[in-house]
Amino acid sequence: MLTQRLVLTGDEAHDKPLIQQAAAIIRAGGLVAFPTETVYGLGADALDSAAVRRIYLAKGRPAWDPLIVHVAEPEDIHRYTRDHSVLTEKLIRAFMPGPLTLVLPKREVISEVVTAGRDTVGIRIPQHPVARALIRYSMTPIAAPSANKFGRPSPTTADHVLHDLSGEIDAVLDAGATPLGVESTILDMTTDPPTLLRPGGVPREAIEAIVGAVRVLGRTFDEGESLPAPGLTARHYAPSARVMLCAPSPEAFYGTLKDTLSRYAFVGAMRPDGWKLPESNRLRVFEWGAWGDWETLAQRLFLGLRALESLGVHAIVCPLPPEAGLARALRDRLERASTE
Repeated sequence: MLTQRLVLTGDEAHDKPLIQQAAAIIRAGGLVAFPTETVYGLGADALDSAAVRRIYLAKGRPAWDPLIVHVAEPEDIHRYTRDHSVLTEKLIRAFMPGPLTLVLPKREVISEVVTAGRDTVGIRIPQHPVARALIRYSMTPIAAPSANKFGRPSPTTADHVLHDLSGEIDAVLDAGATPLGVESTILDMTTDPPTLLRPGGVPREAIEAIVGAVRVLGRTFDEGESLPAPGLTARHYAPSARVMLCAPSPEAFYGTLKDTLSRYAFVGAMRPDGWKLPESNRLRVFEWGAWGDWETLAQRLFLGLRALESLGVHAIVCPLPPEAGLARALRDRLERASTE
């Protein structure tokens, strides 16, 4: 299969026909990778079980890991779920469109292939204008996990998508790098209080300011266990190189790099601005951004892991962000990427 790369320019006259072309592929049961504000998603018609199965095959994704359904408008959430609670409405008004996924009781029209056999579905309204246009022109909800091979770092550019999936999907809508760079926050609304399943683009603190205290998922899931939402396996988001985490200080970073260089032939460094590096011709460096600028570090996280991997390093050293705000999402992704 030849994967079409449909390059968008930001000019409506140029882009609209290409997005409509991609929508026609979705309606015909095909697979289209497209940008969201978080990462690139791999989309199929969420009401077409055969099309959704193609997502699992292309990604090498196990059937026990559910997909997120993307819709264009708040009323679509009610069309495909059975939750009309006050808390849900508050969250929709506060954060949608945006990087928040709500797990809600599903209606029967949503296939159990999408939900890994569960009677709940993760659903959100993406903020990216290309994603919303694709949903509208497709005239159907779009099931879309990240557009990469299962367990790999998520794709934040069309190049990442094609590296993993070229020849296995029909098309990719290329609108440049995604602005946020980490996936959506996932909140399970079927528990009281709601449960934060995955930290992401909407910080826990912002959610609690709207609905009060939320519960935090206190466990990881084993492979083969039906998941309530994607991205919850202990090992995920991982490059081929081993990810080595260190305390968030220049001194710990330098010391961990020296130790790692003594054990691995080629080592990558996710370097915050100005942090000292050991001298070595076996060290490969990705300039990550200013420590504490979590927006920039989030946008460049998966870009950096993939860039260092492409240079053939055997281990990647990265300082661990704190467990607060957007940094909590970075910490979660790095902890899962570092799990053996």
